[in-house]
Amino acid sequence: MKKNKFEEIKVYSEGSGVVTLIEPNLSVGLNKFGLYEESIANDETFNLNDKVESLLTFTNINCNEKSIAEELFNSDVSSSYDERIGYYRSLYVGHVAEGEYRKNASSGGVGTWILKELLESGEVDGVIHVKENPDKNSAILFKYQISSSIDEVLAGAKTKYYPVELSEVLRLVKEENGRFAVVGIPSFIKAIRLLCKQDKIFSERIAFTIGLICGHQKSSKFADFMAWQVGIKPGDLKSIDFRHKLDNSPADKYAIRMVGFVDGELKTIIKPKDDLLGQNWGLGYFKPVASDYTDDVFNETADLVIGDAWLREYADDPLGNNVVIVRNDTIDKLITNAILKSKLHFKKK
Repeated sequence: MKKNKFEEIKVYSEGSGVVTLIEPNLSVGLNKFGLYEESIANDETFNLNDKVESLLTFTNINCNEKSIAEELFNSDVSSSYDERIGYYRSLYVGHVAEGEYRKNASSGGVGTWILKELLESGEVDGVIHVKENPDKNSAILFKYQISSSIDEVLAGAKTKYYPVELSEVLRLVKEENGRFAVVGIPSFIKAIRLLCKQDKIFSERIAFTIGLICGHQKSSKFADFMAWQVGIKPGDLKSIDFRHKLDNSPADKYAIRMVGFVDGELKTIIKPKDDLLGQNWGLGYFKPVASDYTDDVFNETADLVIGDAWLREYADDPLGNNVVIVRNDTIDKLITNAILKSKLHFKKK
């Protein structure tokens, strides 16, 4: 039987599972390589129609990141444009000064802090972000979840270099009234923007998109590879902190904290990342094919973008700092107010 066109092109999918929300004949799950991929339930009845193709981030040539961003941000008189990062209202480098957001973050704590601000101010009713899988019997360590309290938001701090998908949590959003902020890598935020164009419910309920600067995704095998090097075999890893800060070390010289069974004994092992193979991002180990076919590193369609400030004047600070790209007026005002109140230690660029 002739292979369905979708089966031929799905290798280029970002694996977010968003397309399954408008095509019931598609499902999403982890494949043998530890990456999420969409699959056809019934090849005989599946039709790769315009509605489906327009939601695929890798085939929709009529609606790329730049055109989406133009529609979202170009009418804002306060916006500027740079071909490297897209539209922006404000650019900052710095960290959260209040509380322990910075201490408990991968870098400066801005991501968790802004989610807290949006929730506390009533701008959103819930936050969609990646947290540890509550099902401890599952081999999947992380998944998207909805947080509706500050404590729940705090539990989702830090970067996870691990595959996730959005379809399960977005189905919950469709069933619940309310406004939500969603955190994601560039291709995931783009997929959500495309979904909002097709489904009015999501355009009404996804109020803010918080983007991460991202060079490429990782499969679940990346976590297995880190753990196996310290004696935790695949299947025995129970939790992993990909960005454990080390005192008196530069911000980009962090460690990996792993909890798992070694010879039947549950152990916690902390290992500097530079002592582990596979930590050179330039080598591209365990990344999906899709990551080679995107140039949207700076999350051009997100309302706010955050990343590591591994810049010469900031890299020596072991607590870390963030680079911040602001495109949304409401978020810009929250940040400006927080700077005036010394809640944020930011330098404007």
